[in-house]
Amino acid sequence: MQAAKLTLVWLVAVGATGLASDFLTEGVDTQRTGWVRDERVFTPANVGASTLLWTTKLDSKPRAMHNLFAPLVAEKVQTTAGVRELAVVAGVSDDLWGIDVATGRQIWHRRFDSTLTSEGRTDDTLCPGGLTAVPTMAQTSPGTYTIYAVSWDGRLRQLNLADGTDTAPPALFIPGGGKPYALNLHNGVIYTATAQGCGGLTNAFYSFDLASQVVSAFIPSGGGLWGRRGASIDAEGRVFLGTGDAMFDPITRRLGNGIVGVRLDAMKQLQLADFFGAPNANWLWRRDLDVNTTPIAFDHRGRRFLVGTSKECRLWLLDRDALGGEDHRTTLHTTPLICNDQAAFDGQGVWGALGAWKDGAGTQWVLAPFWGPVSRTFKAPLEHARPRGGGVAAFTVRQRPEGWRLVPAWLSRDMDLAEEVVIANGIVFAYAAGEDASQVMPEKGWDEPGGPVYGGGLSSGPVRRIAGSRRAAIYALDGKTGKELWSSGDQIASWNHFSGLTVANGRVYLATFDGTLYCFGIPRQD
Repeated sequence: MQAAKLTLVWLVAVGATGLASDFLTEGVDTQRTGWVRDERVFTPANVGASTLLWTTKLDSKPRAMHNLFAPLVAEKVQTTAGVRELAVVAGVSDDLWGIDVATGRQIWHRRFDSTLTSEGRTDDTLCPGGLTAVPTMAQTSPGTYTIYAVSWDGRLRQLNLADGTDTAPPALFIPGGGKPYALNLHNGVIYTATAQGCGGLTNAFYSFDLASQVVSAFIPSGGGLWGRRGASIDAEGRVFLGTGDAMFDPITRRLGNGIVGVRLDAMKQLQLADFFGAPNANWLWRRDLDVNTTPIAFDHRGRRFLVGTSKECRLWLLDRDALGGEDHRTTLHTTPLICNDQAAFDGQGVWGALGAWKDGAGTQWVLAPFWGPVSRTFKAPLEHARPRGGGVAAFTVRQRPEGWRLVPAWLSRDMDLAEEVVIANGIVFAYAAGEDASQVMPEKGWDEPGGPVYGGGLSSGPVRRIAGSRRAAIYALDGKTGKELWSSGDQIASWNHFSGLTVANGRVYLATFDGTLYCFGIPRQD
């Protein structure tokens, strides 16, 4: 028993954050900042020399608009062939692959068995079915890594990164058939949340204690728990995620269109810790401008901050120790609109993941990728464009006489639907998804003979949107100025939907809808 406890303590100390050169969880860390603090290869001076190192086509079956998710990477994995740097890639059709990142060669593949009796719908963009939660990893001993994944039937899978074999039997975590988002690991507990009522599930936070296998759920009665990076977790063990698709009425315990914080009690049960309702929460609900991204947690100058956003396209700066103040509705600062002057619920707003990092001078930065045209009223001291398709807006966190503020710093070049950002050694990596993000059919159909004819109305279906999607692109920007240092140009042939970006050890990875994993980076001399 004592040995088991020592193993768990080692996992807690090392597994949640990883070693210096590992990328073990979506958003890099438990706080979901996207900041690769110890990148050693990429620099602002050499990133411009990046090139396409390899691509690999994986045998992955898409579901609706979903296919592959962003890989996780561990640098020094002990395998039967020696120490290697490996990536694990998840596919929506209940697949995992192990990839040797030096060559792009697939070294193992798992397709999970399932306890589900029906596959359900396969053409639903909102509820595609399958594996939708990006796994997380932990180093459980030197050179040995465990992958934690939730398969479509809701069971927690534990696999050895070196060869894809099970390290523990599958264990029921969440009800099957739902839509969980990226897993997070903190102090020996796996966390996720489900969204959009998929599979008939009630949207909830979920936790799985690895030592006791105790499972807990917390239902905020607040609609979809969105956020592709899953929940963010601070050092105090508080778990935060935004809610959407429901009204905000705390008297009746409905916490829609806000941010909910929970934490485990002594019995390993999730309990409400705090909550914030956007000042205009019910207007957001009526306009379908939901809180739909993972909030980011960071500390700066003795203060514990949380930053959230929504499709409305403004940022909220919050105090993690008192979300929304006494009335749960008051921010430390709310920015003006960054985009979405039209208050559109599709194709505009913030949909990707926010980022936060601190430069060598101690300046705290917050990054907001956005879709659609920049707001006519948004201004930044450095502007490289007035984006039409999307871009990245950068802010610094400043203490002013009137209080803490998010101060605009720079605005990036134009991007075709800017998605999540990852920051590495002073470089902001961002990517344009290139998907057709429209959810309203045009009034007039195509002019080509035999083309579909639309008559207006709501449609988020994949048939129309897949045909209208374009191609993705990756950009490297100077973190302090937003200047473009490198881009992948037109080398990526496909696009992706609700996926992500990975940066580790001089390589940047992007997976696309056609089942291809791309790896760009600095050519190695060894």
